[in-house]
Amino acid sequence: MMMHIRRAAVAGAFYPGNPRDLDTIVKRFLADAEANVCNGPVPKAIIAPHAGYAYSGAIAAAAYARFKPAAGTIRRVVLLGPCHRVAVNGLAVSSADAFETPLGTVPLDRPAIESILPLPQVSVFDATHTDEHSLEVHLPFLQELFRDFSLVPLVVGRASGDDVAEVLDHLWGGSETVIVVSSDLSHDMDYDTAQRMDTATSEAIEALDPSAIDFGQACGRVPVAGLLTLARRRALEVTTLDLRNSVDVTGVPGRVVGYGAWMFTEQPAEG
Repeated sequence: MMMHIRRAAVAGAFYPGNPRDLDTIVKRFLADAEANVCNGPVPKAIIAPHAGYAYSGAIAAAAYARFKPAAGTIRRVVLLGPCHRVAVNGLAVSSADAFETPLGTVPLDRPAIESILPLPQVSVFDATHTDEHSLEVHLPFLQELFRDFSLVPLVVGRASGDDVAEVLDHLWGGSETVIVVSSDLSHDMDYDTAQRMDTATSEAIEALDPSAIDFGQACGRVPVAGLLTLARRRALEVTTLDLRNSVDVTGVPGRVVGYGAWMFTEQPAEG
């Protein structure tokens, strides 16, 4: 039986299409980030950006590097990102067996996907996955870190934070499961306005307060809201790892896009 593979849509645009070049740049981002990581807990969840690697790769790596100590334990990644191409109601899963990048294919966790399909806000909708970059750009980082893992990819459209939190709660699992929420921050602002907006967004994330984040502050506001809602319920601790914008990264003045990275950790069990 032929596998159904969701082919890479933005290789060669958002990130290198050549496997060797892609491997090199992701390893470099991770190595640079690891140099700034002290010993500490492994995140249960992260928020990381999804722009082209030239802009946001280093910021994303600041979050991904925190997973490395548990690379041998983590076996499932729940990956959520906003819809940019084809609108969708609720949260859309894919019918594919695997997602592809130049580094190879990542199998989807079909049992986990089937387990959330009874939820009314979840549906199978391949069209919204076909050209969506908000999930795809994260896959090479995951492939470099975890050589043997499965994926639950969710494009989030018209939904509430509570809708997302319910799905995440269902998929929470144990130390084998981590959650990645994909979001950029402010878009097309002047530098000072972007800094103010992105700082306010970061403060809202640190406070686990989704109500303080407007749509103009984060394109992934809804999946972020779902994670914050559940993080508050589960008493997770949040740490800001990086907060910059495109001018900070490139040094080229002009209208900017904001990027940030955060990690969420579970409290150690008592006793």
